Amino acid sequence: MPITLGLLLALSFVVSLLALAFLIWAISNRQITIDQHDAETVFEPGEERGDAGEETQLHKFDPVQAGIDQISSRPVLVLITAATLWLVAGSFFGLIASLKLHWPDWLDFAAPLTFGRMRTLHLNLVVYGWLSQAGVASVVWIIPRIFHTPLRRPKPVLWGASLWNIGVTLGALAIARGWTDGEEWLEIPWQVDILLAAGGACFIAPLIQTARARQVHHIYVSGWYFLAAILWFPVLFVVANLPLYGGAQEATINWWFAHNVLGLWLTPLGVGAAYYFIPKIIGKPIYSYAVSLLGFWGLALFYSQVGIHHLIGGPVPTWLVTLSVVHSVMMFIPVIAVAINQHVTVAMNLWALKESIPLRFISFGAVMYTLASFQGSIEALRSVNTITHFTQYTVGHAHLGAYAFVSLVMFGAIYQILPRATGRVFPWPGLLKLHFWLVAIGFAIYFFALSIGGVLQGLAMLDATRPFRDSVEVVLPYLQARSVGGALMTLGHLVFALNLLGLALAARGESATTVAAE
Repeated sequence: MPITLGLLLALSFVVSLLALAFLIWAISNRQITIDQHDAETVFEPGEERGDAGEETQLHKFDPVQAGIDQISSRPVLVLITAATLWLVAGSFFGLIASLKLHWPDWLDFAAPLTFGRMRTLHLNLVVYGWLSQAGVASVVWIIPRIFHTPLRRPKPVLWGASLWNIGVTLGALAIARGWTDGEEWLEIPWQVDILLAAGGACFIAPLIQTARARQVHHIYVSGWYFLAAILWFPVLFVVANLPLYGGAQEATINWWFAHNVLGLWLTPLGVGAAYYFIPKIIGKPIYSYAVSLLGFWGLALFYSQVGIHHLIGGPVPTWLVTLSVVHSVMMFIPVIAVAINQHVTVAMNLWALKESIPLRFISFGAVMYTLASFQGSIEALRSVNTITHFTQYTVGHAHLGAYAFVSLVMFGAIYQILPRATGRVFPWPGLLKLHFWLVAIGFAIYFFALSIGGVLQGLAMLDATRPFRDSVEVVLPYLQARSVGGALMTLGHLVFALNLLGLALAARGESATTVAAE
């Protein structure tokens, strides 16, 4: 067995042992309980609708009165602002890449404008610029609230944001000039990745210190997801960037990272945020708190080997791919646990969807998480993978998870956070609704076009009686539909940025009025 493959398996085994150790610690410290009252940690006194009485007041805390939000606000605003700028830039690169699939001669006068570089810029700006920073902003906002203590050392978070954005900027310039590491989700050169690693370390230290200084015994389920994510990501990122791999081993490490950065980094950020904001907005605890903990530990124990199913048919050991397929199917357990909690809680309080636009984004994203996970588990089966692999179907699936799930949850989280971080409301509430419908309709067109076109493309490639050209021509109209959906989504992102700009201008105008009055 090659040493790199052995390293991967040894590392996965160590991670599983660590997860098991934390599970034992959690049980011994009564962190895993069936006490539904622990679900009320997210509520402030008198905030829960149909309050159960004085017995549950011990779980409640007023973060505004304690000054917690004031300390968290500045780093959160910086992260959200930077994330939004990268979202807009990444969206335009993605739209250009999509149009080039059916307009191949468009913008062909310079190397940085080729499909390969535009698509790579889109991926890295969206993943590292938008999703990661929006997720960290949610963590920085939520962790002090659920732990009932102010954020420790907020300045390093600002330093981390600066280093992270410098790293993303230099990475984008390197990719545009053709300097990359040439691996999916790892295209940014490792020399630049050092800045991202340093920025990430600046995020992690204050959050760990805040967790250690918590004023509550029980760790709410969102805390488990967040703390695990900020510990998992550095391990994934550093190991994947080690210059030890080549050939098939490099591909194995690459897809181990690429899938785990979605499942062990972005997914915990999205699920953790949804577990906090859904009951918070509705004013009712999640349906079953015990089941929520089952969902987290299922993710921790089953996800680490899922990504290798992307190498079905490749020059890797069959048993390794089979192990990945088994892990993929086992993911039904934590996904169903999350679905029971989040969807049932919303379904029992449908009135809240009419009143809260942020809840529409978050609940829609939560549903997409369920669908993306089920689709991923089914797609890992060899009989299905044979058809869908190397087709546009996989692109649609990736966007179902990273965009329809994580991005929509982040949109809702930001819409919920900003009025509380700034003390002001959005000046144009109608644009929030417009944003939702643009991205929801745009994504529906995008996803169904690629799913249908991808299956037809795969069947055409498997038919030995048909020339390869048929597989290209059959998917062409679906690629055109993809661009239509992508254009609507990009327009929605511009509306999102306009909403944030309107809030910032309203805040500046109010400050100027106050100064003039004084």
